[in-house]
Amino acid sequence: MPQALEILRRYWGYDSFRPMQEEIITAALQGRDVLALLPTGGGKSVCFQVPSMAKDGIALVITPLVALMKDQVQNLEARGIKALAIHAGMARHQVDLALNNAAYGGYKFLYVSPERLSTSLFQSYLDVLDINFIVVDEAHCISQWGYDFRPDYLQVGRIRDRVPAPVIALTATATPQVAEDIMDKLAFRERLLLKTGFERENLSYVVRHCDDKRGQLLDVCRGVPGSGIVYLRSRKGCEETAAFLEAGGVSASFYHAGLDSLTRSSRQAAWKQGSIRVMVCTNAFGMGIDKPDVRFVLHMDIPDSPEAYFQESGRAGRDGKPSYAVLLWNSNDIRRLRSLESLSFPSLGYIEDIYQKLNIFFQIPYDQGKMRQLRFDLSEFCRNYGLSRAAVHNALQYLERSDHISYAEDADIAVQVRIVPDRQALYDITLPDKRMDALLELLMRGYPGIFSFLVAVREEDLAGRLSVSVPELRELLYRLSLEHVIKYVPAGRSDVVTLHHDHLQPGNLDLRPEEYKSLKDRFIARTEAMIGYVQEEGQCRSRFLLEYFGQNDGTDCGRCDVCRSRRSSADVRARLQAFLDSHQGATARDVRAFCSDPSNGMPKESMEVYRSMLDE
Repeated sequence: MPQALEILRRYWGYDSFRPMQEEIITAALQGRDVLALLPTGGGKSVCFQVPSMAKDGIALVITPLVALMKDQVQNLEARGIKALAIHAGMARHQVDLALNNAAYGGYKFLYVSPERLSTSLFQSYLDVLDINFIVVDEAHCISQWGYDFRPDYLQVGRIRDRVPAPVIALTATATPQVAEDIMDKLAFRERLLLKTGFERENLSYVVRHCDDKRGQLLDVCRGVPGSGIVYLRSRKGCEETAAFLEAGGVSASFYHAGLDSLTRSSRQAAWKQGSIRVMVCTNAFGMGIDKPDVRFVLHMDIPDSPEAYFQESGRAGRDGKPSYAVLLWNSNDIRRLRSLESLSFPSLGYIEDIYQKLNIFFQIPYDQGKMRQLRFDLSEFCRNYGLSRAAVHNALQYLERSDHISYAEDADIAVQVRIVPDRQALYDITLPDKRMDALLELLMRGYPGIFSFLVAVREEDLAGRLSVSVPELRELLYRLSLEHVIKYVPAGRSDVVTLHHDHLQPGNLDLRPEEYKSLKDRFIARTEAMIGYVQEEGQCRSRFLLEYFGQNDGTDCGRCDVCRSRRSSADVRARLQAFLDSHQGATARDVRAFCSDPSNGMPKESMEVYRSMLDE
């Protein structure tokens, strides 16, 4: 630990560790696998960055958050620490160069997304990377019992056979069941769970039942100075609410996955810098955003689970100063939340029907299609078959979970090519450029199935073999398409479905019904817990959340709306008792006059407290 403390002082400028950081770092330096549960803003990054700096080699950091990758790489480089990231949007040669630098360039941190772990290029470097720690951020994503399971995370457990380094897994949200599942999936050599209390002593939870949500939102924005985040479910709702705030004199903008990446990046940067005060967004915003001075997070809709709510509300007050987590709800929200059950878990028959329709939509015959990568337009697919977007989206997610497909939204797409004429007909075609003939030959030899369907091609590889630049290659492909020799789909961004196996006959799809039922039961339990949270009137909000996460030794926070109401009620009771003691023989009319006199400063619930005293 003396060495670790010196590293902390030298690179981060702190003289001591936060609660539990020292225990986590000690366990890691002893070579033990460790799962760390720390609240949002609890200093998770130091728990793996310091021990990696104390050992030779490079830390492999697995995280799904591109924004977090970029932020942490920039922060490390600003401290004079060599770090790099591999993320979506990088060309193959850029990825190859980054992996080469990670292996031989003296770097200390390599950030990758979980889907990179199974690629052949990454696997080819695995034996030459001197990995000192396998770091798994957002580790709850590996558990099927968690609220945000991502199948690609299962690749982390599989690389442990080739990488002997200890694991440091980190998350801010895990129930006891999820924590056990994380350690199991990551093949912990011994189970070690280290956690701090989930209390956020500077965060006040407020739940308000109201019909005029926008009016309440405006009151919060005007009453709480500083930066804020407002969460809604729908993209349209984000846009309309941001316009409402602007009209009310509040600096605001909106953010959702329907915006292009440049717009999202610029708005995120403007909000972090303070030129936008309030960001109105879907849950696409916030993951990996390290803005310490967020004074309030307000939910206009009830989140699906306490885990999601705890994660999102925890983005307020990361600097330790007083902040607010506000949730607005009404009876319509409860009905809508319960209706999500049928949308989120369509019947297994419906899911199999979507699988068949998907193959038919792309004209894939039975016993063909394995590893086909399909550009997928969800809106077009739903229009074609007259289907609900939400139900289809959830069916695709379960097909992914049950290992039949991979479904990536807004992914980078490689160039795709299909040769239109059959092989024999190609010999009768005369092309105007000999390089086009050579390119056709390379395509035929290097890509099986290219006569039957669109296949993804590697531009850098083809360009190198032809001794042309990538722009010149693209021009040759375009010219071949004009000659009607190939169908050419340029690179871009799109939703992508990758088929894991050939098209199966109806009835042959294994949808794991027992697992499906367990997942549905867990979803319902999380939903009901969230409904219980908003409807709770007697238990401290913070204590309710702590008990959900298995922490039963918490105390009332004294700051949430329930605690303040309880304290207010006690104060009213004391003042009423003092009035009655000093006005012997006072009638109910006298008490009502006392309670309603503005100069007394008595709150609205004074008469209710008086009636309660009479009942007693």
